[in-house]
Amino acid sequence: MSQDVVADALNKILNLKKTGGKSLEVKKYSKLLISVLAIAKLKNYVKEYRVDSGVLKIEIDDLNSCRAIKPRFMVSKDEIEKYVKRYLPARNIGIIIISTSKGLMTHTTAIEKKLGGSLIAYIY
Repeated sequence: MSQDVVADALNKILNLKKTGGKSLEVKKYSKLLISVLAIAKLKNYVKEYRVDSGVLKIEIDDLNSCRAIKPRFMVSKDEIEKYVKRYLPARNIGIIIISTSKGLMTHTTAIEKKLGGSLIAYIY
């Protein structure tokens, strides 16, 4: 186990997807991970997540791949498109989650609001 809670949880979700499962429990979680899951739920990649007696329970929905971006690159609003081409399979498929000064958001929202930030993860 590493110190990166988001990367560990996303790896567990990807392993669950590969085995054909639909739900898992994560013992180590953070507010950042919960925010990432909230965005994934809005985009229908995660069906449900909840904290129940100190354990984060996650049910996945329509998900092909998810990974944490390491190292967490700092990008300006003009550089986001370069990373979209690098991490996502096609133009309108998937999201990159970016931590900006206005909070966590998808790459499309960051481009619309003309914000840069730190790349956290991608999901498609």
